[in-house]
Parts: sequence; structure tokens; C-alpha cells
Amino acid sequence: MTLVLFLAVLFLGILIGLPIAFALLLASVALMLQLDSFNPDILAQGLVNGVDSFPLLAIPFFLVAGEVMSRGGLSTRIVALAMTLVGHRRGGLGYVAIITSIVLAGLSGSAVADAAALVSILYPMMRNAGYPEGRSLGLLGSGGIIAPIIPPSLPLILMGVAGNISIGKLFMAGIAPGLMMGLTLMLVWRYMMRNEEIATLPRASRAERLAALKDGFWALLLPVIIIGGIRSGAFTPTEAAVVAAVYAILVSLFIYRSVTWSMLYDVLLSSARSTAMVMFLVGAAMVASWLITVAQLPQQLGVLLAPLIDNPRLLMLVIMLIVFAVGMVMDLAPTILILVPLFMPLVTMAGIDPVYFGLMFVLNCSIGLLTPPVGTVLNVICGVAKVNMSTAVRGVTPFVAAYTVLLGLFILFPELITIPAEILGGSTR
Repeated sequence: MTLVLFLAVLFLGILIGLPIAFALLLASVALMLQLDSFNPDILAQGLVNGVDSFPLLAIPFFLVAGEVMSRGGLSTRIVALAMTLVGHRRGGLGYVAIITSIVLAGLSGSAVADAAALVSILYPMMRNAGYPEGRSLGLLGSGGIIAPIIPPSLPLILMGVAGNISIGKLFMAGIAPGLMMGLTLMLVWRYMMRNEEIATLPRASRAERLAALKDGFWALLLPVIIIGGIRSGAFTPTEAAVVAAVYAILVSLFIYRSVTWSMLYDVLLSSARSTAMVMFLVGAAMVASWLITVAQLPQQLGVLLAPLIDNPRLLMLVIMLIVFAVGMVMDLAPTILILVPLFMPLVTMAGIDPVYFGLMFVLNCSIGLLTPPVGTVLNVICGVAKVNMSTAVRGVTPFVAAYTVLLGLFILFPELITIPAEILGGSTR
């Protein structure tokens, strides 16, 4: 009854148009009243304590780094480099988009930012070159959702906080699945382009490739610094965020000179606003998480799913189906903050590697960014490209299907994630 009450009030709040954070607080109040322990001091204290976390400091700094990189023209330089490498192939601009999306994922950690950058730069080029409109848009949007998987990933930071999982291990474990997502897109795109007669770009000379590599070198160095620093133990993910922000500012100001001091002020202001929204949501989720524990909601859910505890793969399948359904109507961050505290005790009881579970959860939620009706990335690519929703939905459908197959393979064969994670130091075992 308590579990039903919490979920009913939460989704009712969302349906009537309340922001997710306020809907969470409303559901928390309902739980307090149900438990006959209403106390506004607990709400206030929970909001403050919920964001009083050292790992969460990584969010504002990674936001600054991503924003500086975006405004500093780093995306354009990466596209230019990818163009010299694969632009001459059949469907070459599609491969450019995939390579660019993988590299950008290592810079921003934001699916929305990456998808917007890809569409704004590459979509006009693909349309003018005669590529099918829907397929092009679908590929660009699907490339954008690699960002939540490859470090530095803001959703993985939230997953680490919500599930009490090592963020550093999540970062290392996300590299292989992110690259597999890119490979999946390449295979689907190659199949789509097999019969298309589209003019290809001339093959770039060695001098042109070297020039593009030189121009994009400082941008490409950032993910190397982040991953290398965390892997070697030189700094924690939070310290890596500070390094990334400082590095991005210095490169954009003094090397590329693409960001001015007045632009930097705007970047910091925009990042502060984004941080405030994320932190308020996290604070509200932490209040709800504490009350979920007090009300023993995980135990109630555990009773429902108890028959599956002895079959980890079947349990993962059921959890992933639930997450997929919720992800279609809710954004990525609130899905993590609401559902992870509910499922984490079950995952622990079933003996599932929490790092593996965290990657699977975020990947599943990322696919939801492309699905109607809420799909954030889906709406962004429609807005940037100025196309109707039906065109975008048709375009992303084959890529969503391919990602779903990849998710199913990860459920059947967890080793596809856990073995590379062990090699890179991202496993908890």
C-alpha cells in the first residue's frame, strides 16, 4: 500500500505538470503523512544534506568544461578531423557523425549537448549531400546518447551517488559499452547505406589529416587526461572535473582563443543555473530516498520480485523492462534518482555486480531519451533541425531497435561489460 501511494502521488504530480523535484517532495510528504511522522524540518534538512556530497562537486565543473568546449568551437574541430579520416567512404558523413559523437562523449558527458552540436553542424551538410532526412537525423540523435556512457558522464555521477557505487569504477566500466554503441551504429548505418547512391567526399591527403589532427589535438587530449588520471589514481573523478574545467578554459582562452572573457562569464552563469536545477532535483531525490528506506519500500518491492532473486539474468530483464517503460515518460536524471534506491537492495541480494547494474541502468535510460513522448534528445534534434516529430521518430526507430538488441546482449552476456571493466579497473569484484 505504501509503495502504491508513493508512486501514485509521484506520477500524479508529474501528470499535472509539476517539476520532477516538486513531485518528489510531494510524494515524500505523502509518505510522511502515511507514516504519521510529518515534519517540515526533515524536508529542509534533507534538501541540504542531500547535496552536501563531495562526489556531486564534479557536476558543476564538468558542466563548465562541456560548456566551454561547446562554445569554443571544439566540436567543429573534431568534425573536421573525422572528415579527413572517413569522409571519403560510402555514407562517409554518417561515419563522421559516429566518430565525432564518441569523441564528444569524452568531452561533455551530456547527451543533449552532444546531440544538439551534431545536428547543428552535420545535419545541414548531410541534407545538402542528399542523405535521407530521417535516417540522418536518427543517426545524429542516436550518436548523442553515447555521452551518458563514456566518461566524463553526468548520469554516471548521479548513479554513483544514488546507488553508492564508485564513480571512478563506473567511469572505467563505461568505456567498452560506449565503444560498442558506436560500433552498433556503424553496422546499422553501413546496412542502410548499402544501396544509396550518394556522392562521396574526396579522400583527404596525409597533409590535410595531419593539419586536422594538429588543430584538434588539444581537444582530443582532454579525455586522455581525464581517463588516464582516474585510471592511474592521480586524481578522483571530482578532482578530474576540476582539472577538466581549468584545462578547457585555458585551452579555449589562450590556445584556440575562441572564448573571450565576456563569453566565459556567460558560460559560468549558464553552468551555475544548470547546476542549481540538477542539485535541487538531487536534494529532493535524497529526501525521497531516505523516506523510501524508512517506509521499507525496497522490502515491499523485494517481496514482489523475490522469486527472481535466484535468477540474476531474469531479474535484470524484469528490471530493465520496468526502467525502459519508465524511461519513455521520464527524463534520465529523475529516473536514476527515483528508481535506483528501490532496486539497489534487490541487485545486492541477487549478487549482481553493482557497476554492471549501474551501466545497464544508465544505458537503458539513455535509450529512453530517443523515445516518444518525453524523449529529451528526440525533442532537441527536432527543434535544432526544424523537422516534425514523426520524421524524427521514423529516423531513430532502427537505431533504437539496434540499441535494444545490444542491451539484450548485455543482459544475456554480462561478461561483455564486466570483463573489460576488470581489465580497466572498473569492476567491484
